[in-house]
Amino acid sequence: MKPMKLALVAVLCLAGCGGNPFTIDRDEDGNGPEGTDGTPNATARGNITRVEERDTVSGNGYAERFSYDATADTFAVDGLAFDGDNVYARDDTVASLGPYEVYEADATAPDSVTGVLINQFVYRAVQGRSTSLVNGEPATRFAIVRTGSYTPYGFGGFIYERSGPVTLPSSGDAYYAGRYAGLRDFAGVSGLEYAEGDMEATIDFDDFNDSDGLVGDGIRGRVFNRVIRDLNGNDITAGFLTALNADIAEINPAAANLTALPILTFKVGPGLISQNGEVAGEVDSRYFDGNEVRNLETGKYYAIISDTATVNAGEFVGVLVVEGEVPGTNSSATFRETGGFILYRP
Repeated sequence: MKPMKLALVAVLCLAGCGGNPFTIDRDEDGNGPEGTDGTPNATARGNITRVEERDTVSGNGYAERFSYDATADTFAVDGLAFDGDNVYARDDTVASLGPYEVYEADATAPDSVTGVLINQFVYRAVQGRSTSLVNGEPATRFAIVRTGSYTPYGFGGFIYERSGPVTLPSSGDAYYAGRYAGLRDFAGVSGLEYAEGDMEATIDFDDFNDSDGLVGDGIRGRVFNRVIRDLNGNDITAGFLTALNADIAEINPAAANLTALPILTFKVGPGLISQNGEVAGEVDSRYFDGNEVRNLETGKYYAIISDTATVNAGEFVGVLVVEGEVPGTNSSATFRETGGFILYRP
C-alpha cells in the first residue's frame, strides 16, 4: 500500500536542533548566499557548509543533521516526519546516478507499542562525495533529500560543503567538468523522479573587476545531456518531451521538434563570487516555441570553490534549484528539480 498523499497546509518549527554531522548546524546569520543558512562568518581560510534556508510555508530546509556511515553504507537525516528511523539504506533499485549514491527511507515503520506496520512517505536522498581528500575528509560533498508525498512541494532540504581553505587565483581561466544528479518533486501533481546529466563550468579569474568586497570574477556553466528517470530507473525523458512538444504544437506545429531537454545555463554577470570562494547566481533553460524564446525552468545555483591536495581552486561543488510548468497541465502543475554537482579541473 502506497503512502497517502497529503496537502501541505501548515508546519510547526522544530523545538531545537543539534550539530550537523557533515560539519555544523544552520546559522541564520551566516554570510552565505541568500536562500541558504550555514557557516557564520565564513572565510577563505576554512571549511564552509551551506544548507537550504528553512521556509515554514513551503517545507524547504527542514532536513537536519545529514551524515553518512561508510561502514554500513547508510545515509541519515533528521527533521523529516514519516521517513522511518531517519536512516536511509542504499536504494535497491537505483543505487547510483553516475558517481553519486542514492538512498531510500524505510517504506514502513512499526508502532512502538503494538508492532503494527505504518506506511511511511516516499523519501529519496542523493549524495555526492569528492574523489580527493583534504585533511582526511572529502574535499567537497553535497546531499539532497526530497519527497513526493506532499502537495505542493514537501519537506526536505540540501547541503553542500568544502573541507579546508581555498586560494583563489588572481588571473587566468579555469575549466571544470563532471556529473550532475538530483531529484524532481512536484506541486499540483504527485510523484518523485530522478534527474542526471553532464555539467561544465568556467571561471575567468581576470574579469569582471573587483567591487563591493567581491572578487568579481566571471563564471559560466551549463548542464546538458539531461535525462529524467522514474524511481525504478526507467528513462522517461521522451514522455516529458512529447508533452512539451504537444504544448508547443498548439502555438506553432512546425516548432514542436524538441528531441532533448533544454540546457540549464548560468546567467553570466559581475559580483557572483565572494572572497571566501562562494558562488551564487541565476540559472535557466530555454526553448523556442515558434514565436518566441520561452523559459522551461528558472531558478538559482549555489556553489563553493575548493582546493584539492594538489591544485588550488581544483574543485567546484554545489546545488541548483529550478522550477517549471509540467507540460500538458495548462500551468496547473509545476515541477522542481534540485540537483547537485562536483566538478573537477581535468
